[in-house]
Amino acid sequence: MRPRDLKLPDQRHPEKAHRPDNAQPRKPAWIRVRAPGGQGYQDTHKVIREHGLATVCEEAGCPNVGECWALGHATMMIMGEICTRGCTFCNVATGRPDALDPFEPGRVADAVARLGLRHVVITSVDRDDLDDGGAEHFAQTIRALRHRAPETTIEVLTPDFLKCPASALETVVAAKPDVFNHNLETVPGLYPQVRPGARYFHSLRLLQRVKEIDPSAFTKSGIMVGLGENRQAVLQVMDDLRAADVDFLTIGQYLQPTPKHHAVARFVTPEEFASYEKAAYGKGFLMVSATPLTRSSYHAGEDFARLRAARAARLSAL
Repeated sequence: MRPRDLKLPDQRHPEKAHRPDNAQPRKPAWIRVRAPGGQGYQDTHKVIREHGLATVCEEAGCPNVGECWALGHATMMIMGEICTRGCTFCNVATGRPDALDPFEPGRVADAVARLGLRHVVITSVDRDDLDDGGAEHFAQTIRALRHRAPETTIEVLTPDFLKCPASALETVVAAKPDVFNHNLETVPGLYPQVRPGARYFHSLRLLQRVKEIDPSAFTKSGIMVGLGENRQAVLQVMDDLRAADVDFLTIGQYLQPTPKHHAVARFVTPEEFASYEKAAYGKGFLMVSATPLTRSSYHAGEDFARLRAARAARLSAL
């Protein structure tokens, strides 16, 4: 796709130098995890490096990387390692991205086949410099996976395609991923501070349109808590997502990557997460994952199997 003429900085994270430092509070016991290591982790690391791929596990500093990579479960991040947005919660580099690599979809498919994944999550940086936001690159990656790893189910975690024509979303949905995920990330009142380049109702409408294009699609979204939201705002997000017919909701604890990122307002207790999960199921979600360490791709394969079973059970009860 033709790059847009955007005035983007060439440095990585240049805007973060202008953010005030925020103290990083000590993590409670229920957040702490073991350092990554072991043979399984090393094997996954080797495959990722040999194929020249990026993963959101590393770029975003996911706390579950040790557990997931020990099982070979890496979340591939396509379209480079530099994002055109500057979300204050995110540890992915911000700046001017490189041109798309036309061979990347094939390398992703080869790595997934090598790892023997039954389910894979494909995500990306935001690419506001591209006319279609990278939609065709997502579609090419899905098609490559179908060819190289036909038994693998595919979940995409896409950007919002905010500055793109409607055909961008249609391109991704037409490639038939098994799950279409787009994260709202937080409650609408925090968007100006947390996602300044995004629009809450645009993201909500994006998820709704997926079901309008393909009613059989599974849709998924997630938010973080501990950013400064209150319970009522979280419950309203649940209602908004159900109105958009979203099937699967994830809720996890926000963890501040560096002092330059948005401050952690508080650590939400496991009991509060259990309460959110109960409320979400009560509102009609087919699948809910709400724990301090929940992330979009954490246990995604097992959750997808449960998601399909839940839909089948609901349909059989009609």
